[in-house]
Amino acid sequence: MSPSKDIQKSFTKKYFYFIIMLPIIFWAFAFPFIKIGLEELSPINLTIMRLFTVCAIFLLIIITIPKKFSPLQKKDILPLFFLGFLGVVVYHLGLNYGELYISPSTASLIIATIPIFTVIFATLILKEKITNKIVIGIPLSLSGVVIISLTGTSGNPFEITYLSAAAAVLVAALVGAGYTIVGKKLLQRYSALSLTVYAFLFGCLGLLPFLSSSLVAEAVSMTWRGWGAVLFLAILPTVVGYILWYVALEIRTASEISLFLYFIPVLSTIISYFLFQEPITWLFVFGGALVIGGLIIVNMHKSTTI
Repeated sequence: MSPSKDIQKSFTKKYFYFIIMLPIIFWAFAFPFIKIGLEELSPINLTIMRLFTVCAIFLLIIITIPKKFSPLQKKDILPLFFLGFLGVVVYHLGLNYGELYISPSTASLIIATIPIFTVIFATLILKEKITNKIVIGIPLSLSGVVIISLTGTSGNPFEITYLSAAAAVLVAALVGAGYTIVGKKLLQRYSALSLTVYAFLFGCLGLLPFLSSSLVAEAVSMTWRGWGAVLFLAILPTVVGYILWYVALEIRTASEISLFLYFIPVLSTIISYFLFQEPITWLFVFGGALVIGGLIIVNMHKSTTI
């Protein structure tokens, strides 16, 4: 190991908790900031503006430090496109549409079930062993999702628009879990950071058919508040958040740092309370506790390496 890498690793170890908490805070803020962005942009246009900004930054990073990235293989271009389109584009479209009608705190708790669906897919697709902790934890978390979904609105929770919004965020959680499972094979040839950047760049090509005149019209009429939301979402939770996450992964295992993810829905709920005066009911707290409790139980069954 070179002296510069020794210094970098020493710095990361010394300031580990600061490095790991920054992306957690950024990701917690992302849910209420999506709500702010949706005040001036449609879900599809918010997705386009956020992800195209991210792609521009990632391209600049690749050009600046190409040696940090694994060489791209031609045979992987199509798999990377589908991985990125489903795991990145469809994920953000589902989340953005969902937050038109449900609260950021509700969305953050539904998204928090990604590890649960990852375990389900791993069991069904990769034939991983079913343990007692999985049998207990998964129903616990999913029952919490049902409770928070039904208590995440001040109106009628059975209205079709509300149900479709909750379903859209659930789809986002499902494709997010699928991204992890499908990406495992590609991780044999690419570093985690390289895979993320390539998936973003190729997957976002799928947004090109969705470009329309409404994007220009909405962008022209945006206020500083709307632009601030878009730039925040692109730069801090996405670019900086991912990079810091992988910096932390260099000195700790994924199973160790994944514990910090449990703070996201809690912080997002607190942030939403102050930004939007969202009521926090006892049923919502109970449902959230079931979701996080189930996640903890499931993740106790083994260490993950992704």
